Amino acid sequence: MKKEHLFGYVPAIVTPFDEKGEIMEDAFIDIFEFLLARGATCVCIAGDNGESWSVSAEERGRLVRLAKDISRGRVPVMMGVSAPTIEASLSYIRAAEENGADVLLSMPQTYVLKASEAELMARFDKVSAATNKPLVLYNSPRRMGFSLTIDQTETLLNNHNVIGIKESQRDFFYHTHLLERLGDKMSVMTGPCHYIMPAFGLGAKGFIATGPEFTDLLPSKMASVGVGEPGELYRKTHYQLTVLYELLMGTATWPASFKAALNLIGQPAGVPRDPVSPATDVDIDKIKRCFDNLGINYV
Repeated sequence: MKKEHLFGYVPAIVTPFDEKGEIMEDAFIDIFEFLLARGATCVCIAGDNGESWSVSAEERGRLVRLAKDISRGRVPVMMGVSAPTIEASLSYIRAAEENGADVLLSMPQTYVLKASEAELMARFDKVSAATNKPLVLYNSPRRMGFSLTIDQTETLLNNHNVIGIKESQRDFFYHTHLLERLGDKMSVMTGPCHYIMPAFGLGAKGFIATGPEFTDLLPSKMASVGVGEPGELYRKTHYQLTVLYELLMGTATWPASFKAALNLIGQPAGVPRDPVSPATDVDIDKIKRCFDNLGINYV
C-alpha cells in the first residue's frame, strides 16, 4: 500500500460487544458492509472507535482476519498498534502481520503525557524495525498528552515507511501549515470531522473521522464537494459534521454515544466494554433530539 492508496473515507469501525463483553462477529460483518456502502476506501480496526484500549492482540488479529474475509479485496484493512509500551505495540504488530493487515496506524507512546525527542524517535525506530508494512502516523494530543510538531512529522516521514497521517490536532493553524508543507509528500487524513470540508480545499486526501456515518451526503462524495465552490450542499454537510462532532464528543464516555447513535440508525454496534458504560436514556434522548434537528432518520 502506497500513499496514493490512502484517500477518501477511512472509518474506524466500532468493535461490537454484547453485554458480557464478547465480540459479536455477525454484527461486525453488518457494520463493515454498511461502511463499504457509505463509500469506505479502507477500514481501520482497533482505532479509538474500536475501543483499542480494551481489545487484545489476539482479538485484533481475529477482527483483521474477519475483515479480510469480508472484504475479499474490495478495500485494504488498517489496524491500530498504538500502546503505552513498545512490548504491547510489538504484540499488536505481530497480530497484524499474522492476519494480513495491509497498513498500520500508530501514535507515539500513548498516555505517557509527554515524550522527549529521543524517546519519540526511538519508539518509531522500534516499530519500523518490527514490520515492513506501511505506517500511518496518528497525532492525537488528547490521547498522547502532547502533539507532534510538523518538524517531527517530517523527520518520521523521511526516516520510516510512513505513507500518511491521521491528524487530530484541533488547531486549524496547525492543519494549514501541515498541509502546505507536507501535503504533497504524504496523505494527510483529517481527524476532527468539522475540519473535513475546509481541509479538502487545502489539500487533505481524506479523513479518518467520526460523524460521516450519519450525514446526508455520502462520505465518498465529500472530497468532490470539498474541493468545489462552497455552496448550499457544502454548508449543510459542514454544519452536520460540526454538530455531530459536538454531540458525539460531548455525550457520555467515548465511544458510548457513537455506539448508541449507530444503534439508532439500525447498525448493531452493541455496547461498550468495561470500563466504559453504555449511554443512558438521557444521553440517547439527547442524540435523538440532535438527529431530529439535523433531519437524520432513526429507528
